[in-house]
Amino acid sequence: MKVAVIQLGYGDGEPAAARIARATALVRAQQGHDLVVLPELWSAGGFDYPAWPGRAEAVDGPVAQALAAAARDAAVTLHGGSIVETGPPETEDGHGCWNTSLVFSPDGELVATYRKIHRFGFGQGEPKLMDPGTEVVTVDMPVAGGEPVRVGLSTCYDLRFPELYRALLDEGAEIFVVPAAWPMARVAHWSLLGRARAIEDQCAVVQCNTAGTHAGHEMGGHSQVVDAWGGVLAEAGPDEQVLSVEIDSAAIRKARESFPVLADRRL
Repeated sequence: MKVAVIQLGYGDGEPAAARIARATALVRAQQGHDLVVLPELWSAGGFDYPAWPGRAEAVDGPVAQALAAAARDAAVTLHGGSIVETGPPETEDGHGCWNTSLVFSPDGELVATYRKIHRFGFGQGEPKLMDPGTEVVTVDMPVAGGEPVRVGLSTCYDLRFPELYRALLDEGAEIFVVPAAWPMARVAHWSLLGRARAIEDQCAVVQCNTAGTHAGHEMGGHSQVVDAWGGVLAEAGPDEQVLSVEIDSAAIRKARESFPVLADRRL
């Protein structure tokens, strides 16, 4: 399974329309990969809270349409990072706004959405502006010349909550995909937690972070792909970069067979 991780870098001076055009061009350049991944909230600005209302859209809005076309042109499964989704509130006190990941098939069909469950901000930022997701989401992804692989979806701050990944594991996930806008100040946690989730769940982990500086925050970069033993297959630096990595899904199953730790779970 061939994966492209697009560690997109951007700053406050780049118009959203230009960033969308640049990101989708990078996706189209990854033809020949099975899976392509973009970071969290790359079109809206990961820490640019004041801009979110003006950049919010439905899951079939302009950004989604641009991503669908890019997935179709490149013939890849595209995890488009996440958007600020807007829609009718689903609870009496809801905001009608979510941090929502979009996954497109190689023919451009929207095949999965995931609303971020754990909102970052300690009462500010996401908790103040967005509603939490409530569903654990997996999607079966086609692989050229091989069997489909089940991918578990999560986003950024979710990485700190191992119970979500246990739930994804119980839904049959073999690979976790984690788009993020994780700052440089805590990038060591980003790297360590990704390896921990891989080791404890015997899953591969694909982490796609943001580069650059925006809304006063230096972003951490250091996207990585980790195998089911916790080994780092590839790691980016701090700047914009595309990683191209082969993940052996058969090796994930062999790891579970040769060291069957998951069979000893008691809780």
